[in-house]
Amino acid sequence: MFHKNIKLVIAALIIAYAVYQFTLNNIMNGISLILLAGVFVFLYFKNEMILLAFLKLRKQDFPGAKKWLDKIKNPEAALVTKQQGYFNYIHGLMASQTNMTQAEKYFKKAIKLGLSMDQDMAVAKLQLAGIAMTKRRKREATTLMNEAKKLDKHNMLTDQIKMMKQQMKKF
Repeated sequence: MFHKNIKLVIAALIIAYAVYQFTLNNIMNGISLILLAGVFVFLYFKNEMILLAFLKLRKQDFPGAKKWLDKIKNPEAALVTKQQGYFNYIHGLMASQTNMTQAEKYFKKAIKLGLSMDQDMAVAKLQLAGIAMTKRRKREATTLMNEAKKLDKHNMLTDQIKMMKQQMKKF
């Protein structure tokens, strides 16, 4: 894994070499190099380790996802702010299976740093609402559930929100 700034330097060098190839009338080489530089720019905004961790998470392979996330040594320096949010979001999803207090910390930090997709933000807030509900903080859980409902534009979390509201009535 390259540092985020090294990725941009590599992309700039590749683009400079692509321009040189264009001047030599090697058009296809130049186009290919520009596409290669695009990969490095893409990886600047979407960290490859986080993408691989998401793939492992989709297969419910939590140890595999943790292995990929552990390869990021210093997330504050190596990741852009949104990537740090997703780093904490994935850790929160994994921690929610075993340790609610740790998961709450991760989800709060992910929301503070920001997530690029509203659906991910809705899932994080819904998870926090569930944690608040288990800790008997009904007002906080209600607020977080309402925020999650507003962020859920495609109504993918409607059933989970209804189920949580029914459980809250029991408390």
